[in-house]
Formats: sequence, C-alpha cells, structure tokens
Amino acid sequence: MTRTVVVWCPDWPVTAAAREAGHPEDVPLAVLDRGRVLACSATARRDGVRRGLRVREAQARCPELVTLPYDPAVDARVFEPVVTLVEELAPGVEIIRPGICAVGARGPSRYYGGSDLAKGELTFAQVLHDRLSDAGFGCVVGIADGPFAAEQAARLAEQAGETVLAFPPGESARCLAPLPIDALREGRLPGQADVDRSDLIDLLRRLGIRTLGAFAALPFSQVVTRFGTVGAAAHRLASGRDDRPLATRRPPPELATSATFEPPLERVDQVAFGIREAAERLVHGLAERDLVCACLRVEIRTEDDEPRGRRWRHPRWFTAADVVDRVRWQLQGTRTTSDGPAEELTSGVVRVDLIPDEVAPTGAYQDGLWGDQAPDERIHRAFTRIQSMLGHEAVVTAVLSGGRAPAERVTLVPWGDDATPARPTDEPWPGHLPPPAPATVLPEPEPVDVLDATGQVVTLDDRYGMSAPCQLLVRNGTEREPVVGWAGPWPVEERWWDPATARRYARFQVACATGNAYVLLHEKGRWWIEARYD
Repeated sequence: MTRTVVVWCPDWPVTAAAREAGHPEDVPLAVLDRGRVLACSATARRDGVRRGLRVREAQARCPELVTLPYDPAVDARVFEPVVTLVEELAPGVEIIRPGICAVGARGPSRYYGGSDLAKGELTFAQVLHDRLSDAGFGCVVGIADGPFAAEQAARLAEQAGETVLAFPPGESARCLAPLPIDALREGRLPGQADVDRSDLIDLLRRLGIRTLGAFAALPFSQVVTRFGTVGAAAHRLASGRDDRPLATRRPPPELATSATFEPPLERVDQVAFGIREAAERLVHGLAERDLVCACLRVEIRTEDDEPRGRRWRHPRWFTAADVVDRVRWQLQGTRTTSDGPAEELTSGVVRVDLIPDEVAPTGAYQDGLWGDQAPDERIHRAFTRIQSMLGHEAVVTAVLSGGRAPAERVTLVPWGDDATPARPTDEPWPGHLPPPAPATVLPEPEPVDVLDATGQVVTLDDRYGMSAPCQLLVRNGTEREPVVGWAGPWPVEERWWDPATARRYARFQVACATGNAYVLLHEKGRWWIEARYD
C-alpha cells in the first residue's frame, strides 16, 4: 500500500471564485451551480447558508450574501499555484480535482525524518501546510495508505480543527470504519472518475448500511454479484484497499524569460531594444525542446509597481521579432496620457516577463518541402507589417458576437488576438434575428420607405400588427425595389421600466425582386435599412 499525503483546500470553489473576482476572504459568498448553492464560505455558513439551498432561500438567510457562478476553468486555473508550491517540496503531484492533490510520502518522509518515517511524514506535512498558508492558501493535510484514506484523514482534520492528521500504517480500514457511507461520493479509482455513486449510496442506506465499516464487512464476492463493478470499486475504498499508484504529473519546464532594467527605461524604443535578447532567448529555448509558442503573455512592471499584463495570440507561431513587436504595442497601448512624444512612457519600466501560455511541437507548424508560400501565411506577414507600421489595432478581424441589433453582433478584434466575441453568443437574446447573419452592416442606418399596394407607408400598431403587406421599398426617394418576400416582425422592448431610455421597435427581413435582401428596422413609425445580405 502506498503511503500518501493529501492536501485539501476546503471550500475551494469559493476560494477560487473569490480570488478571481477580487473579493476579500471575510465576505459571505456562495458559488452557484444550476440555481443552487454548490459551496459557501465559512462566513455564509455562520448565517445559515448550506450547500444545496436554492438562491432565494440562501439570500433570505444571509441578505449580504455575494453569489458567483461556478466555473470549473477558474477552479483549475487558480489551483495551479497551489500545485506549483507542492511540487517545489515534492515532485510527482497528482491533481485529484481542483482543491485537492496528492503526493507520495515515501521520499519526503525519508528526507525529513531519516529512519523515523512516521516523524518524517508529520514533519513534511507540517512544512507543506506552513508553505501554503504563508502563500495565502488555507489547507489541511491528511496522511494514510492510499489517496482515498488520506483524503478522509484530511477531512477529519478539518472537522477537528487540526492542520495535519495521519492514519497509522496498515490501519486505514479501522480508521475509515466509523465514517458515514456518504464518504464514498468523493472516492475515486482508475476508470471510476466519472461514475456517480449516488444511487449505490441511497440503496445501501435503505438496506441499513450506514458506515464504511458495515459496507466493508460484506463479502466481496456478494458485493460484486449484487452491485457490479461500481459496488466493487466502492467496497475496495471502504476496506482501505486503495492500492493504485498515484497518477503523478511531471513539473513543466521553465520556459519563461525576463529582462530587468536598471535604471528604469522611460521610452518605448529603449524597452523594445532591451527586450530583444530575452525574446531571442525565449525562442531559442523553445526550439531546443522542439517547441514553438502560439500564445504569449507579456507582463510589464513599472516604477509605480503597477503590473500590466496582456495575452497575445499568434496566427502561426512567435519569432523573436514578433515578441519585440508585441511588447512595443503593449507599451504604446497602455500609455495613460497623450502628452509628449509617442515613444515616451508615463512611468519607467523596470521589468518585462515573457511567459509562453501555449506551446506546440514544431512539427505541427513545419514548413512545406518547397517552402511555405500558403496564401494565409502571406496574408499574415502582410498584416503584421501593416501593424508594425500603423499600430496593433490597424488590422482587425470581424467576430460574430451576441446581441439583438446587427451592429451589436460585430466585434472587431485586432489581428493575431484571440477571436473572442464581446458578448456571448449562446444566450437567448430575445428579439434577435435568426441565422444567417447579414454580410454587410451599415455604419449608420439608411432611411427607407416601405409601401403597400396602394402606395401608403406600412405601419405597425401597438401589438406589432402590420397595416398591410410590404410591396415596395423606396430608397433615396427615387430608387424603387419591388418586395417579393418578407419575414417578421421580431419585436424588441428595451428598458421598459425606465421611460427616459425605453425603446420599442421591430425588425424585418425583406427580399426584393432586384436580388437584394435587407434587414429593416421600424421604430416610431419610420423605417431604416440596418444591414444587407450579400
């Protein structure tokens, strides 16, 4: 059986969400998943908030409750510094899930305790706890035979108000026996990570089996016959026979480079020249590992101790010249005043860190046998040259965004940046037009007359009913386009609770005999062309 040390950060979804949103630790906070409380802070629990409560009930118990949505990506990202700190003391860490990780106890126990392995385990666990606490991460440490028993030891330590708890070697089954059967919800074995044991636990409760010891006392053969592979895996955990090896990860190589300037540099061109060596060192270090960088994070620190970080994405991969360009663009874009020459900075730069966020094998971007002359590569090089002359935002890419109006659905992203829309596209957006999106959005809506068969302007009543079918579009007072088909209306009522800013309008899709198709806007008895389908 492998002696295992488990580090558990209680209420990790709350800790991660609070750090991401910038909330202090003493704020009553709850993380919500599908309208219910997934986790809550100790301050919120003192006011009666509990896991599983609906949002309204939780807010009724704690009116000051701050609610944040659950985001697994935030959990994993914020947990990475914890894993890094653990790896500094003992490499070979398994991330069980964000908020809890495990490491083998054999090496650290010999390092800290020599021949006295039990003393070495406790000393290592205390050092680990102190290191994470100094970094601002509250945690408890459990030691036992196998990851499952070590996790339960950590949970018992948290309940008892202790920082470290160890089960004696060979005594995991005895120590696990009094625990409630619900403890099996968190245990995992290879191939069982995504298995929900709720049905098994509910069935065991109905059979009168309330503790892990009672379940472990059942004959294994009968458990397999009655409960199948899920029951067999749970029986092994309850019996303290979690003998799987840790799925450890190798610490990633240090790929980041930096440049420090003393005295601080106060001009963009000076920083760009000074960062060139670090950029070449970064690209050369990646090449030695047969890697290229597709996404780079640049962090700039000034005399004011104000960090300025930005994430840059390359359509292909970064060269040293590309890295220097991104640093220069970032400095030019973060100047807080337009007074003085364009190359002067408002605060001297003391340090620049170049951190590759995404790397890939060189073979994924290997040039062709006869050179790389693909049209997209030539386009990228041309756009990059334009950006180097005119600025980062001189070349932009249109990205389809969420929204109701055609103009709202266009997000212009600088060439090479992440093509991220300004508003999410998967939200309902009541009143928006169905796909496809129009190809051309007019900078300003163009006034137009929509006439019926008698030559009268078509109007809409308070219930968005049309006075007559659309028959003719008249543009600029003279250009006439017969209407062959139309769809709508798609009504929108915005800010109806505020008479000063409320809007009430509708949109139509109209096809004309000339082959043109338009998006029309009707508001306050007038018509406009907002966009055109090509």
